[in-house]
Amino acid sequence: MKQDAKKPGNLRANTMPTEGFALSVDGKLKTRYKTSEEAMTAGAKLKKSYPVVQVAVYDATEHVYTPVDTQEK
Repeated sequence: MKQDAKKPGNLRANTMPTEGFALSVDGKLKTRYKTSEEAMTAGAKLKKSYPVVQVAVYDATEHVYTPVDTQEK
């Protein structure tokens, strides 16, 4: 396992992120990512494994949730 690969940061339960993107699972913010692409990739992987779970990406700068869709377009 590479030591120089940094894991995404987990959020505290009582704080909203002020920058970056966070993965929202069933309405709860779980993991923070630096880019939208990283968050969408992680969300799509989670949604593919657990299709019933509601997954969205939260943009902390714009205060907007974007639902994750697993269907290819």
